[in-house]
Amino acid sequence: MNKIIGLNDIARLDLNLATSFLAIWEERSVSRAALRLNLSQSALSGSLARLRSITGDPLFVRSRMGMEPTPRAIAMAPVLSAVLDRMSEALAPLPPFAPGGIARALVVGMSDDFMLACGPALVRRLLAEAPQASVIFRQCNSQTAAAMLESREIDMAMIAGGRGRGQTIRHQAIGRSSYLCLGDGDALAPHLPLTLEGYTALPHVLVSFSGRSGIIDEALQDLGRKRRIITALTQFAALPPFLQGSGWIATLPGHAARALARSTGLSTFAPPLTLAPYEVRLCWRRDGDADPISQWLRGLLADVWQGLNPPE
Repeated sequence: MNKIIGLNDIARLDLNLATSFLAIWEERSVSRAALRLNLSQSALSGSLARLRSITGDPLFVRSRMGMEPTPRAIAMAPVLSAVLDRMSEALAPLPPFAPGGIARALVVGMSDDFMLACGPALVRRLLAEAPQASVIFRQCNSQTAAAMLESREIDMAMIAGGRGRGQTIRHQAIGRSSYLCLGDGDALAPHLPLTLEGYTALPHVLVSFSGRSGIIDEALQDLGRKRRIITALTQFAALPPFLQGSGWIATLPGHAARALARSTGLSTFAPPLTLAPYEVRLCWRRDGDADPISQWLRGLLADVWQGLNPPE
């Protein structure tokens, strides 16, 4: 029964033996093969002896025509040649990275306020720089980003505040955001400029994942105040019809408020209370640190964000 060589056996083999074998195969001479490989004839003879011991076959026998291969050697030659060719391809330096060569979908996780603020601009930039690629947006936030990255549901995440915690997660701050009020400027005109008293008296539309309360309510509670919430939504995109012509108001991340104002004709106002700004971060898997596509996508996301939301 032929012995099957396992991975542990292969790990102990010297791959230079394959090079030695192929040199003898092509030259049909140990001396010429040694000269070609810049080795001494005794060193190459030693390699041939090791190969004979491993295979249990003489591999090459002397004749008037030179070193003639045995049937075993004839069977081995194309296999070893193909293996070395594949290794050479695998270990060769990568060609210079060019985004135009990306031909797959890039999956970016972010909450819908970021999709509103920079999603369209990101797609436009992507089409300009990587026309064969596409973007898939997936809903995520600072609580879910790490798990989605680790399960490879997404390639990159843009989150507010948190660091996307996880043993295999990297993160980078790319800017900051704060809060703005959004409403119909004409309908709200009698209440402008906003005062804390007038602000809390207005009907408020809440946008919150929980649908119950948000950071604004926490800030008002610290001031001993409470606002009047008449309805709660879980998506920013649904907000404009509730505000147009109503005299109602919403307070939301400034980047989303500005994006909605640009597309709907609504107006933004500074809230009459102090709300701390927060960092905007990108998160990715550690194995993407040296990946040129990941590096390029990080730079693209940061550039798009900073172009739309310059530091104040």
